[in-house]
Amino acid sequence: MSSEFAVRAMRPGELELVLEWARQEGWNPGLDDSLAFQEADPSGFFIGAVGEVPVGSISVVKYGQALAFLGLYIVHPDFRGKGYGKALWNAGMASAPDRTIGLDGVVAQQENYRKSGFEPAYSTIRYGGIPAVLPQSVLSAHPVSDKLDGLFRYDAAIFTEPRNAFIAAWCKRRRGRKTAIVRKSGKIRGYATIRRCYEGYKIGPLFAADTDTAAALLAELLPEAGGEPVFIDVPAANSEAIALAENMELQPVFETARMYRGTPPAIPLKNVYGVTTLELG
Repeated sequence: MSSEFAVRAMRPGELELVLEWARQEGWNPGLDDSLAFQEADPSGFFIGAVGEVPVGSISVVKYGQALAFLGLYIVHPDFRGKGYGKALWNAGMASAPDRTIGLDGVVAQQENYRKSGFEPAYSTIRYGGIPAVLPQSVLSAHPVSDKLDGLFRYDAAIFTEPRNAFIAAWCKRRRGRKTAIVRKSGKIRGYATIRRCYEGYKIGPLFAADTDTAAALLAELLPEAGGEPVFIDVPAANSEAIALAENMELQPVFETARMYRGTPPAIPLKNVYGVTTLELG
């Protein structure tokens, strides 16, 4: 490892560079994810650099008082095998010493994460493809308004920690990004966001009280994709969410495990029809 190597906070523009690395790894991030990611926890993104040359990254984004989420753990292929990855890992973990830390681990790396104290909580299956059938629902979804206080509370009840600044940026209407919400008798029953990615579109979060609510959200958002492929990261434990994806004739294309070091949060998986993002939870 070069004596010039150091881990530091990301500078402006470097998160976009890291998301380009993520694209090259096949992770297919959203085209404008950096705008919301930076709002989640500005202190949670790190670069490993040799002198002024970025060679790797890690994020450990803190939520509330007890939870953090690890992602964007990448060493550029030109600099692998030199110890930079371990140094980045140690620095990231040290940034959240007294918190439960979660991550979404690919199958090939899960044993390595176990060695660092992470234990699997549930599997997530990415379903993808061009939906052959538009879901039907007796409910109706509508684009989300600018008044988000109720949405913040609803999201925190499922995610288990508040993430208001992130959600406000994530749900802001931009080209290629749309958020929809379902209400019944004035109460929120679910919400979801679709966003343009390097390949097709991803839907996440897809939080819903039941399948009918999730179907209404999908019926509202899927036309945004314009016939391009759509991807949803579905908890395998939610059989109704799996059935909904399969009824649209989406296919499993990728699998991860949600893993935690520390006490896992009590996420109500029956309400999670799609994970927000594998990078930030």
